[in-house]
Amino acid sequence: MPNALLVIAPEVFRDEEYAEPKRVLESRGIDVTTASTRPGECVGKLGMMAEAGISLEDARGQTWDAIAFVGGAGARVFFDDHVAHEIARAQLDRGGVLAAICIAPSTLANAGLLDGVRATAFETEEDNLVAHGAIWDGGPVVVDGKVVTASGPAAAEAFGIAIAQLVLAEAPC
Repeated sequence: MPNALLVIAPEVFRDEEYAEPKRVLESRGIDVTTASTRPGECVGKLGMMAEAGISLEDARGQTWDAIAFVGGAGARVFFDDHVAHEIARAQLDRGGVLAAICIAPSTLANAGLLDGVRATAFETEEDNLVAHGAIWDGGPVVVDGKVVTASGPAAAEAFGIAIAQLVLAEAPC
């Protein structure tokens, strides 16, 4: 069964950007694991409670068909996190799907993973992405190879669909 790792902040992750992709992925038979800075309860900006089954550190070294970093103001905790950067880099190195929504594409940019890649994010992140070599698109969802980026809550469902399509295109029959 294909699998995906959704990475959320322990506090102030964006509820829709977690819930919608999770719903879409699971509805297509993709097993979803949630990770954060630590296992346990995480609280969204709008009050959603989500359970992180593992820490990001525990996710290191595991194989995922997709890894998606969820936005919301709390996502800044991963912008310069060496474990987040390592996991994201390893995902691309092994040819897996790597995704980020809202402000979370800055984690990928800061890890040096968007250089020469068409990408989008919440508008506040445009300068950071461009400074790190991304080709700014500004659309709601942008797919460039195995990298999926999205602009924010309104794009959450389409973000999930784009990830699922890439994962299922690679899944063995």
